[in-house]
Amino acid sequence: RRVATLYNMMEQGAPMDKPTLTCRGVFVIGPDKALRMQVLYPASTGRDFAEIIRVIDSLQRTAVHKVATPVNWRPGKDVMVLPSVSDEEAATMFEKVQVTEVPSGKKYLRQTPDPAGPVVASAKKKDECTIS
Repeated sequence: RRVATLYNMMEQGAPMDKPTLTCRGVFVIGPDKALRMQVLYPASTGRDFAEIIRVIDSLQRTAVHKVATPVNWRPGKDVMVLPSVSDEEAATMFEKVQVTEVPSGKKYLRQTPDPAGPVVASAKKKDECTIS
């Protein structure tokens, strides 16, 4: 309880003098020992392990390649080329770069296939998925 209180993991409004459930915390720490992600779920809510794995996949790609993963991204789907990468550099780093036109005329929305390659997933049972 002392550690949970120190890290503010007790349910909001929980009385301090009575037993209570702690929030469920997920912390992803990088090889450099820096916190890369933290999520606190209320005690009444289960964790979404598929989302946790998706975030870890994204963190691994963006640590190695000069890309970002867009909203609702899944492994094997297109990623975004970072705005800090010039068009010339992108052409040498990635096999294919697609530019999305925007009203300002700037070329900062650039997609490229996932540099980690396609992912093959197979469902064995409902709600169970293996990725290879």
